[in-house]
Amino acid sequence: MTDAVINNEAGLPTAVAAVKATTEPRWVRYSLISIVLVFLSLFLVLPLSVVLYGAFEAGLKVWWQAVTEPDAVAAIKLTLFVLVIVVPLNAVFGVAIAWAVAKFEFRGKTLLVSIIDMPFAISPVVVGLIFVIFFGSHGWLGPWLQQHDIKIIFAVPGIVIVILFGTLPFVARELIPLMQQQGKEEEEASLTLGASGWKTFWYVTLPNIKWGLIYGVVLCNARAMGEFGAVAVVSGRIRGETNTMPLHIEVLYNEYMFTAAFAVSSLLTGLALVTIVIKSYVEYKDERKHKTA
Repeated sequence: MTDAVINNEAGLPTAVAAVKATTEPRWVRYSLISIVLVFLSLFLVLPLSVVLYGAFEAGLKVWWQAVTEPDAVAAIKLTLFVLVIVVPLNAVFGVAIAWAVAKFEFRGKTLLVSIIDMPFAISPVVVGLIFVIFFGSHGWLGPWLQQHDIKIIFAVPGIVIVILFGTLPFVARELIPLMQQQGKEEEEASLTLGASGWKTFWYVTLPNIKWGLIYGVVLCNARAMGEFGAVAVVSGRIRGETNTMPLHIEVLYNEYMFTAAFAVSSLLTGLALVTIVIKSYVEYKDERKHKTA
């Protein structure tokens, strides 16, 4: 006679006993939920509420003036301009490096993956200093750049380079485990049937990784928008020229222009919230795909 039958004859419902054994008491669940809600309220909802209240406290007209004054517009345009350059480049690089790591075997693969993770381990301020040492007027390449009238530090190219470096791992690290899990059988079958490498990528590889790619691009976009430390070092903080939105917010706050600072912060927060919505949608679609599969 099985254990289930014995338990049932003894009046002990096996299913109920199993549920009770794997379910926390009600007071534990409610305590944990309360702690999470308090934590989120203090460290997420409250700061966002303060930013939005400070931004619109003086009215919508003052908010509009703050986000449309010339220096703010220049900061917004520069931030978007950098995103347009950095995100596509990182998407292309991420797909290429993930394909190389997941589909091929070669010497130095482990070292290559470790190098990709370097931006996670190095402080953004240190990253900025490294590029100043390379491209600054007294750096290794500074004299040559000055001779050829090429300006990188305290200019837009320097900002693009440090943000590109800081956001380099996001797409690649999102795709590498995904492509390793999928294997390379489908690509090999496509090539065996006569498809070219490009067609194999476009019709086989890309559809399999599209949600992971979008997710990595969203994370890369979010990091690029909020990058501060490295940009502060290489930009020179030239108002109206090399200030991105985070740097412009700091300038306004240091000058005690709190309403304007909160106004630009609310705009940056809005962009971040849009990014979170897109990220959540991608996660939802990816989860549905796995459930359907």
